Amino acid sequence: MSHGVSNGTEERPAPKSRKSRGAPTPGPRRSPVRFVPLAILLAGGVLAYALGLQDYVSLSALVDQRDALAAQVAAHPIQSALVFFAVYAAVVVFSIPAASVLTIFAGFLFGWLAGAAVAVLSATLGACLLFLAARGAFRDVLRRRAGGFLDRFAVGFRDNAFLYLLVLRLAPVFPFFVINIAPAFFDVKLRTFATATLIGIVPGTLAYAWLGCGLGDVLAMAAASGRSLALSDFVTRDVSLALIALALIATLPLAFRLIQSRRKEA
Repeated sequence: MSHGVSNGTEERPAPKSRKSRGAPTPGPRRSPVRFVPLAILLAGGVLAYALGLQDYVSLSALVDQRDALAAQVAAHPIQSALVFFAVYAAVVVFSIPAASVLTIFAGFLFGWLAGAAVAVLSATLGACLLFLAARGAFRDVLRRRAGGFLDRFAVGFRDNAFLYLLVLRLAPVFPFFVINIAPAFFDVKLRTFATATLIGIVPGTLAYAWLGCGLGDVLAMAAASGRSLALSDFVTRDVSLALIALALIATLPLAFRLIQSRRKEA
């Protein structure tokens, strides 16, 4: 019968796949499209510098135009606030180092409280946009490639992200754009980032906006001394000490949590 006849060949089992052999399988490839938002922001920043736009938001340029700007705000307060908001957010997104100058002029143009409110909201929005672009491009990079100390630091940062960011915002030791990008490597949630940024920059923003209200007095002192106005004329020792004190106070809950976690591990 046909079923008892052999054709001279034996069926061989199919070779095992790499996966069945236990070979490691590569992780899912992420689309290079994730780099597009960050690339756009970087290109925009480079273009802004190439066109010299940073000169228009420098201290000297704003001081020279202070009367015209004040008149514009007096004639069109709402529209001026919206334009200022957009300019401030763009400065933060493109990492142009003019946030402190703009905060001072926010206090000069809109008053201490209103100017600080506009600066806080626009700075938070710009920081969140930059953070989202960086997180989309670099999310999980540190988790895959780093180890040892950096890996433990990443875990600690995720566990205490709000307090870490709050301390960094209260004490402006690092440049603003660095703090906007660094949390993207540690899988920080947008809500945590936005809340810590919004709260953390309030004291410094209020201080700079308040100093901006006294712009006329600072200009008079600079003229009397026979030198040009500089940003350091606004950064007084008392303000700096106050911000450092706030940062030290903010570290107390973080230090307490770290001590508690070490006691539990022991």
